[in-house]
Amino acid sequence: MKKVCLTLCCCVLALGVLGSIRSNTASAFPEFKKGFDKKYVADESTDAQKAIAAAVKVAKCNVCHDPKKDAEGKASKKNRNAYGEALHKFIGKKDKKDLDKIQDALTKVEAMKDGEGPTFGELILQGKLPVEVAADDAADDAGDE
Repeated sequence: MKKVCLTLCCCVLALGVLGSIRSNTASAFPEFKKGFDKKYVADESTDAQKAIAAAVKVAKCNVCHDPKKDAEGKASKKNRNAYGEALHKFIGKKDKKDLDKIQDALTKVEAMKDGEGPTFGELILQGKLPVEVAADDAADDAGDE
């Protein structure tokens, strides 16, 4: 009886540890999204803020993350699009609680761009996402939650 209880306890403990590891490795940081919303969506008092709010609502995590799936058909939050890569140069996991650093990084990235064309900041001021997100990519991301 003791062996059965000990085995059962070890299995439950192992499942708990594995579950916590998996949930931490694939997570994005809501603090970064909150910082983005605070800076660009704000109170939705302008047409540009309303447009970016609607676009962010559809794109969700894909504002910064690349929704492309790997060979196994899984998307990883470790994959970033051009805007996410630009932000990653200034902030990372260790900065997720530093709201001032998040705002500073968002400001720095405004001047950057992906190839030719307008900067990320110019796109946002026009009420557009800093990168183009296809509607089917946003729908795929919604299913991953």
